[in-house]
Amino acid sequence: MATKSLSIRIDSEMLNKLHVVADYEGRSANSQILILIRDCIERYEDKHGKIELDKS
Repeated sequence: MATKSLSIRIDSEMLNKLHVVADYEGRSANSQILILIRDCIERYEDKHGKIELDKS
């Protein structure tokens, strides 16, 4: 699976708080964001079923 890049706009207070949480968890901010996204997808799939992606 290829790794893609994504830019987001985030205010400085939220970014600073993200760094605090990530540091507490022993992760980088990027790794923390990936975990949050993964958890969000898992919750969605638990409620709505597996997301099937078109492989074409």
